[in-house]
Amino acid sequence: MSVIWSFSALAWVVGGGILLKAGVPAWSLIPSALRQLLGLVLLCFAWLAVVNARGLGINFLFSAMALVWVADIAAYFAGRRFGGRFFSDKLAPGISPGKTREGAIGGLIGVVLLAFGWCMADQHFLMDSKSIFSILAERHWLFMLLGAIFLGLMSICGDLLESLVKRSAGAKDSSQLLPGHGGVLDRVDALLPVIPLAMLLQAF
Repeated sequence: MSVIWSFSALAWVVGGGILLKAGVPAWSLIPSALRQLLGLVLLCFAWLAVVNARGLGINFLFSAMALVWVADIAAYFAGRRFGGRFFSDKLAPGISPGKTREGAIGGLIGVVLLAFGWCMADQHFLMDSKSIFSILAERHWLFMLLGAIFLGLMSICGDLLESLVKRSAGAKDSSQLLPGHGGVLDRVDALLPVIPLAMLLQAF
């Protein structure tokens, strides 16, 4: 399984970074068949990661999923409250004009607070398994901190890449299954990179 998680990391970190830097036009330059294959593979890897994470325990899976939710919620409120106050430019104006750098920083702060809080909860309450945060903290608290920030960044990356794909296709929503919510992929976009990478980190 480590090969799969390593491939996911390579695809999301390196490939995602290149795409975000190149911007929306870069996606259409990739052959359609390759795009479809890559999308299918990453979706399958994410589902496989969820199954394996569930095998490690509900607390582990839920902690990784909660990281994504907290990053998104904290980024929203931080962006609403402080957006534009400290940075004049947006986070990725050509991809998602509404996202601010202040919001991204607020999301990462929320993730860090969640990580330390969850580690404390693991110590004081009986859980079915260790959370991703406690597993990383067993290596070193600094490893846990860096790991949480890394996963928070990849949560943002997943969100931005889904927006990039939609903009390249000229679509507002990824589907009509969830009207008003941007489609199904908008609900899981940040989870796609985070769960496989959480599996990779816990295996270190």
